[in-house]
Amino acid sequence: MGIMAVLQSAQRNSDNSDTTSRKSKATSAAKTTKSASKTSKTAASKPTTKRKRVDPETRRMNEALNGLVVEAPAPVIEVKEPGEFGRINILDVTPGEERGTYPARVEIGEPFKVTAQVFIEGRTKVGATAVVRNPRGRETMRLPMTCTNPGLDRWEVNLKCGEHSDLKPWEDGYAAVKRQLGIWTVTVEGWEDTYTSWLHDARIKVKVEDDVENALNSGAELLARWALTKESGITAKDRKVLEQAAETMANKELSPKERLAAGDNPEIAALHETHPLRDGLSASQPQRFKVERPKSSFAAWYQFFPRSEGATRDPQTGKITQGTLKTSISGLERAKAEGFDIVYLPPIFPIGVTNRKGRNNTLVAGPDDPGSPFGIGSELGGHDTVDPLLGTMDDFKALCQRAHELGLEIALDFALQCSPDHPWVKQHPEWFRHKPDGTIAFAENPPKKYQDIYPIDFNTDMPGIEKEVERVLNLWIDAGVTIFRIDNPHTKPVRFWQDVIATVTKRHPEVLFLAEAFTRPGMMRALSYVGFTQSHCYFPWRNTKEELAEYLPVTNGDDGYYQHNTFWPTTPDILTAYVRDNGIAGHCVRAVLAAMGSPSWGIYNGFELLENKQRPGFEEQIDNEKYEVKVRDWDKAKKYGVAKMLTALNKIRRSHPAALSYHNLTVLETSDPNILAFARHTPADLTGTGQADTLIVVVNLDGHDAHQAMVHLDLDKLGLPTDRPLNVRDELTGREFQWGWDNFVSLAPWADVAHVLTVQ
Repeated sequence: MGIMAVLQSAQRNSDNSDTTSRKSKATSAAKTTKSASKTSKTAASKPTTKRKRVDPETRRMNEALNGLVVEAPAPVIEVKEPGEFGRINILDVTPGEERGTYPARVEIGEPFKVTAQVFIEGRTKVGATAVVRNPRGRETMRLPMTCTNPGLDRWEVNLKCGEHSDLKPWEDGYAAVKRQLGIWTVTVEGWEDTYTSWLHDARIKVKVEDDVENALNSGAELLARWALTKESGITAKDRKVLEQAAETMANKELSPKERLAAGDNPEIAALHETHPLRDGLSASQPQRFKVERPKSSFAAWYQFFPRSEGATRDPQTGKITQGTLKTSISGLERAKAEGFDIVYLPPIFPIGVTNRKGRNNTLVAGPDDPGSPFGIGSELGGHDTVDPLLGTMDDFKALCQRAHELGLEIALDFALQCSPDHPWVKQHPEWFRHKPDGTIAFAENPPKKYQDIYPIDFNTDMPGIEKEVERVLNLWIDAGVTIFRIDNPHTKPVRFWQDVIATVTKRHPEVLFLAEAFTRPGMMRALSYVGFTQSHCYFPWRNTKEELAEYLPVTNGDDGYYQHNTFWPTTPDILTAYVRDNGIAGHCVRAVLAAMGSPSWGIYNGFELLENKQRPGFEEQIDNEKYEVKVRDWDKAKKYGVAKMLTALNKIRRSHPAALSYHNLTVLETSDPNILAFARHTPADLTGTGQADTLIVVVNLDGHDAHQAMVHLDLDKLGLPTDRPLNVRDELTGREFQWGWDNFVSLAPWADVAHVLTVQ
């Protein structure tokens, strides 16, 4: 029995079941057909309008349906301007664009979540699909969305723009990556799910034997129409499956259950999943995503001071000979060995003499005190000059070249401030704020005073300052810098950074910017809007289970589309009580939380050597490296084991797609207040390997005592199997376990401070 026969048989059966109802529908259908025909003739009579070619499949379906009474599918309603609804309603697509101006930001290949409200009137079922298109408009991904909250019509799906890459801007093949960067779009398509609506009712009617013939005939019509609908994209083989199912369902010689089974089975369900019949197809406005280069989100930073790297102390006199850019090669090699991919250097410019700070930020410097590298500028030069004590510009270029050979990027600190000796003070006195007595005001954050620093005043000549800063940044980019860590950007006008970053990245789109800003959420969001790719954050002060359980979902949630937080356990300015008080275990705990809690993390060197003594009354190190040269014995690192942990964590991160994203973290329930657990899950169609990737991180936050807890996994929510035990492997130790819904863990700081489990 062919499609025509199926439809005609269904028509006859329906006529016998409900003649009056069908006559009414037939009259209505005839009027509609006549009206459509008249409209078609009118359009065809216009000499400027070409007759649209009808493809054979559409013609075949039209012929098969001509004169037959079938349930009218939801039509596609043209949307001519923004704000109009299609046949299906689509609202609140997230992440949204503020004022339609600032798109969400993701790294190329980074998995992320899109949600939307998709609904139709009444109790009719709907479906939703997400379509990803690259900057040239080519479709790269099409995935079905899942309804996660039927009561609120909320649908969601995990997507990615392009494929993850670790290529650096100078490496072969990066040009292909560069072509994929820019504005991508995601469109949510809503559609009437006619098949699911029919199936829901048909199952009930067959079970209770109510209006069975009409239900089955409607199903036969639906399957026949599905087989002939080109938009479904089904193959010839699948079309045959639908045709045979329609024939079986129209066969009155079979029992109702047998007929229903023809359209209610795993084979048809699989077709509905991959190539559904989508009536009333409606599309949202394309949602824009700014896709940025590798390391814009997923990065591992390592910081050291070049003047301390390779520094030596004379055993007889105790006098220190500082390191140079040439001796700093050892720092690059250590960063590479520990698995980091960005080396961050504090300012390397000449340091002022006037009001130079001494050890531990004392107001008077001794004759051998090198001063703070943030007191920038002397008679030797300013922001465009290498401190002669470190070497020359050629030495810096050689350092960058060696870094690139090791696969490392160089990030340079850019602090837009000056010492009283900076050339700008004489050349551009209008760039600084003057007191009524005519003197230039030094930096203050009462009660703190920074007598060795003059802040810039942007109110008199911001265009001139912008031009000079752009010149300086381009000079360092030409030398090999690909990332700038901007010191205190929140104390400068947002518009200033917007102008500077736009100008610099227009010429050098590969350059990234990290904001060293600890401030209000509004300012942080504004800085991300204008081009700061990553940011420091309040992670160092989130140490308890309650604090971390609240903070991790925030930094790995919707905020992560704009503010890419980088987790640093310590910095030259930050040494918390937790790191001070919890010894080796505490250092390892904070490293695990930083490396696994955020796609971007960083380590300030000396962490491996347990440098954790605070200056009394301050959350920073005693004998702070900002004010003196450090001589370190790196041979001692092995006895602590922290460097080994850092290396292991970076290896785990590189090996697991689940570590890449700011949008896949779930905090897990645990029964002990000192045991924190969270999972990262990326589905199979986004990993690039064809297999789902799940990491489960369990940490004992107590650096002194052992703790036990039950860890609960919501297997369904995490997309994990529920019909068998999970085989998990601890990536830190190699041990294997079987896990399920509820799991016992015991962690002792002298043995295992954490589990990083991979679901096998």
